[in-house]
Amino acid sequence: MRDDDRDNDAAATRRYRALFISDIHLGTKACQAHALLDFLRHHDADRIFLIGDIVDFWRIRRGVYWPQAHNDVLQKLLRKARKGTELVLIPGNHDEVLREYCGVQFGGIAIARNLVHTGADGRRYLVIHGDEFDVVVRYAKWLALAGDWSYTLALWANTHVNAVRRLFGMPYWSLSDYLKQRVKRAVNYIGEFETALASEARRHGAQGVICGHIHHAAMRQVGEVLYINTGDWVESCTAVAETDAGVFEIIRWCHPHRGQSVPPEASVKALEAAA
Repeated sequence: MRDDDRDNDAAATRRYRALFISDIHLGTKACQAHALLDFLRHHDADRIFLIGDIVDFWRIRRGVYWPQAHNDVLQKLLRKARKGTELVLIPGNHDEVLREYCGVQFGGIAIARNLVHTGADGRRYLVIHGDEFDVVVRYAKWLALAGDWSYTLALWANTHVNAVRRLFGMPYWSLSDYLKQRVKRAVNYIGEFETALASEARRHGAQGVICGHIHHAAMRQVGEVLYINTGDWVESCTAVAETDAGVFEIIRWCHPHRGQSVPPEASVKALEAAA
């Protein structure tokens, strides 16, 4: 079925007030472009925020890898913009070259360093990629590049591990996510990152923050700030959606056609009930 034909299948599309997507890493072999295309065919929104690392220029500099599916993702997003969806791109560290164009609009996509999104209930959310609060990226880029290489190696190993698991009918398992959860230093790093982003949200007078960067989808209360991380489209295939009622959801998209909203640890509704 052609993509235009899928677009006409309105009954299969769920519409939100806003969608937040980050860390697609187009230009890398690890990018789950087909899953993202499937997600975009079945989800739409008045506004779509692309929160950094959409195109991985770090990897492209080492050698161009750009299959048709990666081009299809960009075309799909541009098609949504032509049909009236407001698209906002907030560059991350892997596509930081685009930060030179903040304040400019290309092909219906507005580029911004960060911004404040007002939810349906009036709450304010700082939308930012988050690499600015990663001390490794800020002060030791060589170490960040080494970490990127290590992450690529982990993804390669993960692919082979899951190939074996599929032979035995076992579900997908993420090595890197397992390491993040089990290694104390990684857990501390995630906690410090969340705290730093919550502080930045308060500095902007916001009650929440929506970010990406660390490839770890989450929604939890950090002090008085609701911290939301969109995850990635390399392993977890997650996005964040805001309903018309102002409720935020983490969606894990199990390609094909098996999207699952993850009950958040904290939500706007839960905050109101506790107030």
